[in-house]
Amino acid sequence: MKARLAASAALALGLALGSSGCAMLTYQATTEAYTPSDGIAANIGDLDVRNVLIVSDDGVDGNLIMTVVNTGEEDVSLGLQFGDGDSETLEVEVEAGESLVLGSDDEEPLLLEGIDTEPGSFLPVYFQYGDAEGVEKLVPVLDSSLPEYSSFAP
Repeated sequence: MKARLAASAALALGLALGSSGCAMLTYQATTEAYTPSDGIAANIGDLDVRNVLIVSDDGVDGNLIMTVVNTGEEDVSLGLQFGDGDSETLEVEVEAGESLVLGSDDEEPLLLEGIDTEPGSFLPVYFQYGDAEGVEKLVPVLDSSLPEYSSFAP
């Protein structure tokens, strides 16, 4: 009787460890931070740039869509330059403690002319302000075939 009880306990312990122990070694995807949208994100000093993407049907001109959040205590001017660096620098003013949405629904489009980038690819965009170190990000270029982007093409 004791042998049967000991064998049952050992079997139950083995099953419990075998069925739950693998979770200790499994990669947990929910612990990874990621951008859950079509756009990309960047942090530049006190500025958080979110959901950056470009909508272009012809690959020549594009509407830059993004949200910029200024977490600092001073107004800043965010500079953007795209492509190989020969484009003029676009300036976007962001007030202290405020967020600014560009290029979407009721907002004025931020038109990038001469992007020479086909929809479905990426355009390098350099973000920088003041003395903060700038960052270059590969921004996705999408077309307006999806319903959520149909009204954003230039």
